[in-house]
Formats: sequence, structure tokens, C-alpha cells
Amino acid sequence: MKKLYISLLLSAFISLFALGWLIDTFSQIEVSHIDEFIVEKKLLDGFAEQVALSPDKQAATVLLAQHFSQNLTYNQNRDLALHQSLLDELTIPGGLMLEDEIGFYLLKSHPKFVDSHLELRLTKPDAKTRRLDLLLTLSFYLGVCLLMWLWLSPLTKRLSLLYKTSQQFASGDLSARIKLSKFTYITDVEVAFNRMAAQIQKLMEENKLLASSLSHDIRTPVACLRFGLDAALDCPDINKKNEYLQRMEADLDHMECMLKTYLEFASLEKKSYQINFHPIDLNEYFIKLKQQISPQLQNKHIQLTLDCEAITIQADLHWLGRAIVNLLSNGCDFAQSQLRLSAKQTDRFTFIYIEDDGPGIAKDNWQHVFEPFFKEQNHRNRSDKSYGLGLAIAAKVIDWHFGSISVDQSDLLQGARFTIALPLKCPRTPV
Repeated sequence: MKKLYISLLLSAFISLFALGWLIDTFSQIEVSHIDEFIVEKKLLDGFAEQVALSPDKQAATVLLAQHFSQNLTYNQNRDLALHQSLLDELTIPGGLMLEDEIGFYLLKSHPKFVDSHLELRLTKPDAKTRRLDLLLTLSFYLGVCLLMWLWLSPLTKRLSLLYKTSQQFASGDLSARIKLSKFTYITDVEVAFNRMAAQIQKLMEENKLLASSLSHDIRTPVACLRFGLDAALDCPDINKKNEYLQRMEADLDHMECMLKTYLEFASLEKKSYQINFHPIDLNEYFIKLKQQISPQLQNKHIQLTLDCEAITIQADLHWLGRAIVNLLSNGCDFAQSQLRLSAKQTDRFTFIYIEDDGPGIAKDNWQHVFEPFFKEQNHRNRSDKSYGLGLAIAAKVIDWHFGSISVDQSDLLQGARFTIALPLKCPRTPV
């Protein structure tokens, strides 16, 4: 918005000052009126000499005015409201030229009548001069309008583009975006609109994907529940019926867990505004995360190795831990016997690595594993209770931290390696 304010001030300055100065300079040709009255000035000097020789100066003035057909009068200096410096100019050759609402006039005194003066009214400038004044005035206002139009034109075009793009977006074209240009005053507004549109599009796509995935994934437990219910109703054996009921309870637990996970993912975007950054010692933090996931490690007989430098970062304690635990849990599903959690820091970023010695992830899927509900079909050892949301949640949390997450192959353990890159400086970090 600074660009908008600066351009407006510059346009106003150019319009009011620069344009006014140019027109004023051009209008100086009106000074030529003074040169056009040189004959009248010499004539007035002659009148003054003639009146000075006459004992009756008033009568001599009237006679000269009638003889030369001039608007000439004889007046007293006391009637003039002039400074003494101007009164002194009455005796110079050509006299003193003044202007009032009627027009120009010359005042001339003489050493023989210093307390009086002759006043010669001059012919008012002709229509050509008046037309020039009107033309200059119109030129000034037209110039102001032109400069304002030149300033407003890019603004109105960009506002019109913003309106059309918003109409397209509202009509269902969620891919509608404003093409950014350097010739705009509202860059911040356009960038904010594109960011908002991208966020809405992302949320809409995730909601559609969530609905379709939920409707697909819930069919299996519902079918199992229906089958178990029918079998329990038809079975006369109490023990067998109890077995069916236990399976039905397990299916209900599975459905409850599924719905809870889906709803939690759907509400993640609201929780992004609850991020609170605090200093975190990664050494101590990793130890706590290891303790948190130790039951899962012991159950699957997996060893987790920690390797961290003395690093302190700014992050949300809960949500960053949630992302790392999700990645560690994912590693437990695929690792054979080893997991590794390490970190290092550079001048700009803190890198956190989660590695396992499992089968890894196909290179073609590296860009898709963080998409909601994505599951690799070739992994047969994956937990049946997974819904393909753990990595998607981790990616969202890292995005809240203005960081990035990627996956490749681990050189050390030969399995998958997830890399979290967190910037040392981010907009929400407390100062």
C-alpha cells in the first residue's frame, strides 16, 4: 500500500505544483501588455510637461483629454493608498502602472506638482488576451484531470481485474487467480487474494477428498457390522453369538477411531491459528518424544537412535511433537529393527531427519506421500488401522511453522528418510 500512497502524493505534487509552474511560466507572455503601453507612457510624460506649464492644471488636463481623446484626469496624491516607495515612482519616466477591476492605468507626477498626479486609463486587454487567460485556466484543470486519469487508470484496471477474478471464483472456478504485475498499486491486496483463493481451493479439495474417502472406507466396517449382526441373530450358540458381538464391538471401535481421525484432520485448519512459538532444546525434546513412543517401539522390537547437536529452535511444542511422532509411528510400521531421529543446524535452517531401515518409498510416490489418504499399495506390512492421514497431518504442521518436509532414501539405513526444514527466522517467532 505504500506504493499507492507515494504515487498519489507524487501525482498531486505534479498536478498542483509542476503543472501550475509550467502554465505560469507560459502565461508570462501577458507581461507584453506592459510593452504594448509604451506609446501611452510617452504620451503621459508629454501630458505631465504640458500640465506643469499651465497655471490651471485641472483645466489643462481636461483640455488635453478632450484634444487627444484620452481618459485623463488630474487627482491629489492623498487619494492614493500607496506606500511611499511607490509614490516615489510617480515621477520616473513612464510613470507607475497599476491594475484594478476595471483594467490597467498609469499614474504620473511632476516636480512642479508633486502633491498631485495625472491618471491615464488604458484600454482594457482585448478579447484575445481574455481568451488566452481562459485557455490557460482550462489547460491547468485539463492537465490536472489528465494526470489524475493517468494515475487512476492502472488502479481501476487492477480493481476491475480483481472484481472479475472474484466473480469467476465465486462462480465455481476455484483455479481463478490474479496475474501479478509490477504496474500495480495494490500488490499486497492481489497477493492476499491469491493466497486466500489457494487456501479455499485447497480446503474444498480436501473436503471433497475427505467425504469420498470416508464414504469408501466406512463401507467395510459397516458391512462387517451388518454381517456380524445377522450372524449373531441367526446363531443359537451363546458362545458363538458372544464371539460375533465381540467382533461387532471391534468394528464399532474401528469406525469410531476412523471418524475421530477424519474429523480431527478436517478441523486442523482452525487449529493453525493456535500455534504458539517457544524456544525448544532439541536434545531434551527428542528424549521426551522417544519416551512418548516407547510403547510402540517395544511392541515392535524397534530401536530408536537419537543424534542431535546442541540446538535450540522456535516452534510450537505440541504440534511439532505431533508431526515428529506421526513420522516416527510411520517408521515403526515399516522399519525392520531400527529408527533414527537426528538434527543439524545451518545459517538459515534447522533440519530434522527421521530414518528407518524398512523397504522405503518408491521414488514416483515421493511427491504424493503427504497427500491426504494416500497409501502405497505395495506395502503389505502396513497397519490396517492406518487411514493415510499421518503424513498429511505432519505436512500441515510443518507448513504452519513456515517450513517444508520431503522424503527420499536414507543413505545410512537404506529405508525411507523424512527431512523437516524449519527456518531460523519466521514471521511468528517472538522478538
